[in-house]
Amino acid sequence: MANFQHYLSPIGRLLLCSLFIWAGYGKLVSPTGTAQFFASAGVPEPVLMVWVAIIVELGGGLALLIGIKTRWVAAILALWCLGTGVAVHLAAGLHGSDPATAYDNMIHFYKNLSMAGGLIYVVAFGAGLISIEGGLAPRLEDRPAP
Repeated sequence: MANFQHYLSPIGRLLLCSLFIWAGYGKLVSPTGTAQFFASAGVPEPVLMVWVAIIVELGGGLALLIGIKTRWVAAILALWCLGTGVAVHLAAGLHGSDPATAYDNMIHFYKNLSMAGGLIYVVAFGAGLISIEGGLAPRLEDRPAP
């Protein structure tokens, strides 16, 4: 397992960032539709919040992917997950009138908690060697002995 250690961090970052990049890109290609959805969900200042969400999700996802300012980005994304999980999904899950929608929102709430947990690991352990911060490739002296 030690031989794969240098490659597990970028794989983990790729898996963690994929949801953020996908969601941020979706908002970027349809900001008006996203703002309308935000307004219907009761999000304050929906037009402004679309652009905040794009910056956090797409920008943060890309930064996490390449491993730049990784601990800070992971902390921001973890807080984003917790904030949206509690403010949007938990609220809708507990107070939704439609049982199917309430159930879906509870799944998203727990998904957000899980994502925050993974991101907290990134905050604790950093990007790893295969990243902008880590120099993009394992150095010979950092590789485990065979």
